[in-house]
Amino acid sequence: MMNNLSVWIASMRLRTLPLSVSGIILATFLALKMGYFSWSIFILALLTTLSFQILSNLANDYGDGLKGTDNANRIGPERAIQSGKITPKQMQNAIYINAFLALLFSAILIFTAFGSSQVILILIFFVLGIASIVAAIKYTVGKEAYGYKGLGDLFVFIFFGLISVAGGYVLYAKTLDAIVYLPAVTIGLLSAGVLNLNNLRDIASDEASKKNTLAVKLGAKKTKVYHNVLIISAVVFSALFGILYFQSYYSLIFIVSYLPLLLHLNRFNKNKVPKLLDPELKKLALTTVLLAVLMGLGQVL
Repeated sequence: MMNNLSVWIASMRLRTLPLSVSGIILATFLALKMGYFSWSIFILALLTTLSFQILSNLANDYGDGLKGTDNANRIGPERAIQSGKITPKQMQNAIYINAFLALLFSAILIFTAFGSSQVILILIFFVLGIASIVAAIKYTVGKEAYGYKGLGDLFVFIFFGLISVAGGYVLYAKTLDAIVYLPAVTIGLLSAGVLNLNNLRDIASDEASKKNTLAVKLGAKKTKVYHNVLIISAVVFSALFGILYFQSYYSLIFIVSYLPLLLHLNRFNKNKVPKLLDPELKKLALTTVLLAVLMGLGQVL
């Protein structure tokens, strides 16, 4: 029983969860700065976001497992279906359950945030909620899986960055303010960087499995250039935010996170063997969370 539980927990990929909530945390700080905050919205937004991410992780295991992408040549941690510890049918049932939970949390969050009077916002966020569920599943599942067509980076930028930060802010404020734009782009770029790092690590096995990620399409050399552009652009956009919304030196405390980002780029650019990039995934993800927290905290101190 405990062994089976540990397999399910592993399939949820807990190390991906902090990155998934970074946008909501930043949105919450920005909303607090502008005079909007609600504990119930914050907690429900976290639960909803986590349910989307877990759903995506399970669906990723299912899709890559059925397509044979997760195999002995893969560099990262062994997956549940790949190992045979969870059957495709069991994973499919888990996906259905998590999709229901994600939809349920979304509905509760929407009505908690907007009541019954904000009809347009309710409709918009219901569409976004359903789109998030579909996107979580269709990344690797089905013949038209967008992760196999090099579109994963774009979707991560949109959902982890724009929707997470800007959409999260609207849940509190019921409107969109200019203060969220640069942070949304920053988190989106860094989140795309995490995915790109994952895809570069797996570039050889993905190419062999015909998983045409953006890294596979670009090739290793151009993918490294692209990664540098993502990280440096995130630094530039966040610095611009710090300048435009400067209140005190506390507003710039997020600059602390630039050091691990620059160290990451240094190690990344020196790397000659993509499969050895796995440790950088966790470092970049946690640095993104740190940047999100400090960008927001600096605005309310």
